[in-house]
Amino acid sequence: MSTTSTTYGARDHARAQAGTVTEAMPAIPASTWPDPPPGIDPAKLVWAETVAGGGYTHKVLARGTELRLTDVEGDACAHLLLYNADQPWERLNVADTVKVQWNAYLGESIALLSDQARVLATVVTDESGRHDALCGTSTVDGRTLFTLAAAKHGLTPRDLPPSLSFFQGVHVETDGGLTFTGSAGAGKSVVLRTELPVIVLIANVAHPLDPRQDSPVTPLRVLAQRSAPSTPDSPEWTASPEAQRAFENTADYLTARGLA
Repeated sequence: MSTTSTTYGARDHARAQAGTVTEAMPAIPASTWPDPPPGIDPAKLVWAETVAGGGYTHKVLARGTELRLTDVEGDACAHLLLYNADQPWERLNVADTVKVQWNAYLGESIALLSDQARVLATVVTDESGRHDALCGTSTVDGRTLFTLAAAKHGLTPRDLPPSLSFFQGVHVETDGGLTFTGSAGAGKSVVLRTELPVIVLIANVAHPLDPRQDSPVTPLRVLAQRSAPSTPDSPEWTASPEAQRAFENTADYLTARGLA
């Protein structure tokens, strides 16, 4: 007879799992993460997790949090969505992120803009340079994972806009065609700074243009630590006239709500 065939047996089996550690799971509390990289203070960690290939994760982060994404083995693809945590109808607008800043490529000092012309987050460091703001998560697997992650925050499939992709690149050719450029290799990281309280949704699935059949997707490391939001002296504010206006819009919003 199975040990889980009775209520008591099921309880004892469940309790026996306490302390089990697997590669793809969050550390709770995050400060117990075993091997933080240089520049990460374990005491300041608020999110520490490894997301398996084909997995997803989500979290609400305070304004001024630094979110570090790492392609552990070289074939992660972190599809990202952001929402204003206080009013989730305000969300990442990939088209405006590209159009307003006159730049189709993600990299350092790029502001991730909402549909209200405010800055949800900024890219503060980028070791990879292989990202995509054009294709989004257009695969069935990606949309399914985003739907699951969104539901944890009261959001529905109608609330899923186009996403950004980190660690698998796309290049625009002169004729307008898109060429998949793949990964920059294992161990590369991207650090984002949140400029508003945000809901973060991440799906680690293959890029839709990856030409490899049964595209391998390897683990993604997610670490977030308490930090401080940018200021007018930060290089992100003056990366472009358009970015400066978006930061000013954000500061005006925060001041009016008593959050600055």
